[in-house]
Amino acid sequence: MNIQGKVFVVTGGASGLGAATATHLIAQGAKVIMVDMNHELGKEMQKHLGEHSHFIQLDVTDEQAVESFFKQVEQDYGQLNGLINCAGIGPSAKVLGRDGIHELALFQKVLNINVTGTFNMLRFAAQLIAQYELKAGEEERGVIVNTSSVAAYDGQIGQSAYAASKGAVVAMTLPLARELAREKIRVMTIAPGIMETPMLKGLPQNVQDSLGQMVPFPPRLAKPEEFAHLVGHICENAYLNGEVIRLDGAIRMAAK
Repeated sequence: MNIQGKVFVVTGGASGLGAATATHLIAQGAKVIMVDMNHELGKEMQKHLGEHSHFIQLDVTDEQAVESFFKQVEQDYGQLNGLINCAGIGPSAKVLGRDGIHELALFQKVLNINVTGTFNMLRFAAQLIAQYELKAGEEERGVIVNTSSVAAYDGQIGQSAYAASKGAVVAMTLPLARELAREKIRVMTIAPGIMETPMLKGLPQNVQDSLGQMVPFPPRLAKPEEFAHLVGHICENAYLNGEVIRLDGAIRMAAK
């Protein structure tokens, strides 16, 4: 798919992976609607990225709000060609912790945002992408890229909820790709390793360096721009479909 002139929705677009992805897509000539819960950061991103970007504060788990959002996208843009799901949370908690057992509410919250939120967005996005009328020479209507994590494969102690949620995102990739193939919509998932996100950037430098040294090569934290470039390649390479790509420098996480 040629990114130029296409319309994308990016969740978690106010910071981190989402912000980098929105920046990259706009640089390639796309129009990007960023959604996030952080209104202040989102508006700053919109101002920074210019006229081809738009920010909407949105709870990805809110069924009615998401439905209304995509109706507005249809009205404003007349089409949708891609959804990049970057919104998510990653709290850590042990099943048997110092302060008692794992709170069920926290487990449910992680799955609600990371799994239900991802699915809620992609079902409405798929509905709108499927309405896109192919132009001469085009073979696909659009692409959906979800974000998992290496924790889906080698989750650490304290990551039960997070690993379960990201494993679910991995598991839905192939069945979604198979189903949406008839609509000429591809579905891919990226499983990042240790990323240089705002959360990690807030850690002491020696901790960041130590985390980076765990990566076989290159021995550093992954940059959000590297995630964004992979999203761009997935969009442009029509034969990538129904697969999960680990973006991790060959790391395999230890138990703790």
